[in-house]
Amino acid sequence: MTRTGSLFAAACITAALSFVTEASAQQAPAAPKGEAIVATTTVTATVTKIDHTNRQVSVKTAAGKEYSFVADSAARNLDQVKLGDVVTVTYEEALAYELVKTGTHGIVTTTGAARSEKGAKPAGVVAQQTTATVTVTAIDRSVPSITFTGPRGNSRTIKVLHPEKLEGVKVGDLVQLTYSEALALKVVEAPKK
Repeated sequence: MTRTGSLFAAACITAALSFVTEASAQQAPAAPKGEAIVATTTVTATVTKIDHTNRQVSVKTAAGKEYSFVADSAARNLDQVKLGDVVTVTYEEALAYELVKTGTHGIVTTTGAARSEKGAKPAGVVAQQTTATVTVTAIDRSVPSITFTGPRGNSRTIKVLHPEKLEGVKVGDLVQLTYSEALALKVVEAPKK
């Protein structure tokens, strides 16, 4: 994947943050740089039972799986949810990497969250992004694999899926790894029949 992959990952997280209509959000994580691998999972379910007093909700997916849970008191606007409403949950994660050649080790984590305004249908999103700068300590082109040491001195060897990505990389180079994830939930009114 090219830089477009990382821009896509950043766009997905930004889209997840904007998934909440009329929400006040903290600062969203910055777009990761370099190449990225992105995965998204979306589940849609219909509200089949709801007990507003005890905050108990049951939903059923299109595949027929049923789930029941108690909505936390932080879940705003549960009183707006009715039988037949549709709940959509999207989980997005991305791992981006960029060869930076120079710099210093470090770990930075950024988080953001938002939820719907009072009186609206429930919706919310939580996003987190962690960036770590690691040093390349070994390269085995025969496997192919690369070994790196992180800011806390921990070492890890990983197989390289695309050996051509090792061109120009040498022991001592720095690589910036950025792991991003976002979870968005939105409830919409039951479809008209």
